[in-house]
Amino acid sequence: MGSSGIDWALVAAFRSQASEQLSAALGGDRSRLDRQGQRELGRSIILELLEAAAAVQVSAGRDAWTPRVQQALATAIFDALFGLGRLQPLVDDDRIENIIITGHETVRLELTDGTLVPGPPVADSDEELIDFLVFLASRSEVNARPFSEAQPRLHLRLDGGARLAAAAWVTPRPSVVIRRHRLRRVTLEDLVGLGMVTPLAASFLAAAIKARRSLVVAGPQGAGKTTMVRALCAQIPPHEAIGTFETEYELHLHELPERHPIVHAWEARPGSGERGPDGRPAGEFSLDEALYDSFRFNLSRQIVGEVRGREVLAMIKAMESGAGSISTTHAASAEAALRKLVTCAMEAGAHVTQDYATRAVAENIDLVVQLHLETTPLPDGSARRDRWVSEIIAVTPGEREKGYATTHVFAPSPTGPAQPAVLPDDYRDLQRYGFDLTGFHAAAREAAS
Repeated sequence: MGSSGIDWALVAAFRSQASEQLSAALGGDRSRLDRQGQRELGRSIILELLEAAAAVQVSAGRDAWTPRVQQALATAIFDALFGLGRLQPLVDDDRIENIIITGHETVRLELTDGTLVPGPPVADSDEELIDFLVFLASRSEVNARPFSEAQPRLHLRLDGGARLAAAAWVTPRPSVVIRRHRLRRVTLEDLVGLGMVTPLAASFLAAAIKARRSLVVAGPQGAGKTTMVRALCAQIPPHEAIGTFETEYELHLHELPERHPIVHAWEARPGSGERGPDGRPAGEFSLDEALYDSFRFNLSRQIVGEVRGREVLAMIKAMESGAGSISTTHAASAEAALRKLVTCAMEAGAHVTQDYATRAVAENIDLVVQLHLETTPLPDGSARRDRWVSEIIAVTPGEREKGYATTHVFAPSPTGPAQPAVLPDDYRDLQRYGFDLTGFHAAAREAAS
């Protein structure tokens, strides 16, 4: 995988020439051409540069580039000028799900089948990698993000929907993870086929969505939480108007009009380093503001994406509408997810007490779906990652000490996906939404025997 055999120093030199010629052709005003026009002009400049260089090589008695080599150079230069540079071939490779970088030459690739394999260097030095990340952050036409020693973290949505997270200056070497969500049109049936969830648990979750229960999908990083949320959203009837609220677009429901015809998608904006009279960064647009605005959009569902901190307030507000919301968070177990969300709520507001935070979580979250991620070393030195639903708990207010009570509807199994356990009485009505109630009770009795 990757673009081995390419002279990257030569690519850098050609990219510099092409950039200068492109700027000269546009007269310093890039608004003269739209994005597609700039790319077409850039492509023609690159081809002219390569043809001129090839002619010089022949005149000097050196071997001419083969058509294949010349095409590879043209692609690499174009990617460096308009795309992701040396990362572009990896992002374009349909076999690759995640790209994990801990230094310019230390690259691991997670494939769609769950295996982890080494990847090619993505720069010639850490400094070159950092410079590229700074350039990438600043050139974003939709939602530019600062990345510098003063702002040493970067979260960016890339063209095509990939999500990039990076850190530098506060880490020994630049660290980057690019998540390329390959499964967008995923359903619960697809996840059953992948062994991620049992047919019975899929039946339960599908019915819970249709019955407008509010869910939190929890699990470790890379466990497939976003994929699970997409599969759950596939159960939402197409006539419903959906609002999504994310710090960076990941769900991409608004790009699936054949499945979700009405989607209003909000993305937060961090703002610049300058602060206004109210103390907020200039241009900041928060999820709280997006959610407040959304109540004028006649939404049937409000889906708040990943909850890492103060996003929990938007999540609770969305769930308070009782329309059946979905969110995700990082946690080691389903009950740990509840504790984390309580902590997030307390940290998010100066006047949020533990009692209020606990009550808000307990009263508004109906179910927590916990995902498990297991990494297994393989004999060839690579590794394989497997994911599955490890537990599903129902949440109700109660228990004075904790402030909530939990019931394992699907309990952990030592051999894989969660198995039926106890169904609270107020979930029996899911049968009219397609839940296999008879099958659940039979499987639960078998599991208990």
